Amino acid sequence: MGTMKVRGVRGAITVTENTEAAILHATRTLLENIVEVNGITEDDVASVFFTTTPDLDAVFPAKSARDMGWRQVALMGAQETPVPHGIPMCIRILIHWNTEKALNDVKHVYMGDAETLRPDLYPKFRVSIKGE
Repeated sequence: MGTMKVRGVRGAITVTENTEAAILHATRTLLENIVEVNGITEDDVASVFFTTTPDLDAVFPAKSARDMGWRQVALMGAQETPVPHGIPMCIRILIHWNTEKALNDVKHVYMGDAETLRPDLYPKFRVSIKGE
């Protein structure tokens, strides 16, 4: 048996409108995908951190975790820094997960326009740099 460590599992998704329904649906879709591909159970989660870009304020995305039955785990939400040229209407999740999995075995999930945040995982969005 391996050594238990706390791993960070990341994900992000975009929405097309600032509504409670859109935010909760997208957040739950992302969270369920992260949980499924990694085999995460609530009992192994230390905490979950949710952020939204400043253009999303209709609801706390953490409500999605409660709605899917995560009643005991600590949840926290915050607003992203409004960086110029950042991806708009984006929800991000960071799960602090107690697991024996190696760092390279953790699967991060980016959906919608948020795939552009990780060109190493989604190369179709890779921008070529002059001189390459």
